[in-house]
Amino acid sequence: MNIAARPAGELMRAAIVTGPGHVSVETRALPEPGPGQVRVRLEGCGVCASNLTPWAGPEWMTFPTEAGGLGHEGWGVVDAIGDGVTDLQKGDRVAALSYHAYATHDLADALMVAVLPRELDGQPFPGEPLGCAMNIFGRSGIKSGQTVAIIGVGFIGALLTRLAAAAGARVIAISRRSYSLEVAKRMGAAEVIPMDDHWRIIEDVRTLTDGCFCDCVIEAVGKQWPLDLAAELAKERGRLVIAGYHQDGPRQVNMQLWNWRGLDVINAHERDPAVYMRGIREAIEAVRQGRIDPQPLYTHIYPLERLDEALNTTRDRPDGFLKALVQY
Repeated sequence: MNIAARPAGELMRAAIVTGPGHVSVETRALPEPGPGQVRVRLEGCGVCASNLTPWAGPEWMTFPTEAGGLGHEGWGVVDAIGDGVTDLQKGDRVAALSYHAYATHDLADALMVAVLPRELDGQPFPGEPLGCAMNIFGRSGIKSGQTVAIIGVGFIGALLTRLAAAAGARVIAISRRSYSLEVAKRMGAAEVIPMDDHWRIIEDVRTLTDGCFCDCVIEAVGKQWPLDLAAELAKERGRLVIAGYHQDGPRQVNMQLWNWRGLDVINAHERDPAVYMRGIREAIEAVRQGRIDPQPLYTHIYPLERLDEALNTTRDRPDGFLKALVQY
């Protein structure tokens, strides 16, 4: 049947990145779930900073993207079920780890879907970054009574500030934007430091810790300077947790300093889908219990047709920005 003749219920809208900085929203036929899959009628998708390098159009990037491509922070309602799926039902509201979620519908393996409880009805739930925050926190080993520095207070950094403070740690939040520092205070940071001068920050942390520096430092920016700074702020036998997404080429490290201080260095990025899903389920429970409240952190919301604006805002981070969502 010609797509133009299909009933409206059998069509979906999907964003396609056609070139650097350019998006087209097109109508496509609804995909049908295969064995072990479900189809999710998406309510929205978070905008991830990892999209920004493909969005800029590096040499390795291929355009146009697949329909809905780059989107992986979707949530919505299951509306079709493939053969062999027994743990999900039509009508279940879910967070889905799928990879074409800049669209009104996407397919996901049933194992990559987590059911949202009734208490979260009506709330956006970009599961992948929420799960990342839980996994990073789990890898950090933060305990009550420790001093923790968090460098970079974006969406993930703000959630980590809340989790660390709730665990009883003294959090020193470091960020370049005054708005982010205000958010960090609301999330429970005991101290905030503007990220504007490398040596002054080191001296400020030295003073705040009586010369001991920090039990744990989480680098959540993904740039060379914050990585350099993070090592300087960790105490001897401290832990350096790399949560920033370093996607723009090689990094240099001060191995002499890392060796001399005997740092434990944790790359807090996961690649095991089961670990991703465990983090998402932990995030669902944390939000349900009120241990974290991400709702105030969703600062910019766009329709699918303005995905380009959502990506540009994520890149430019204007005052008051923390996390963009596209909603359908």
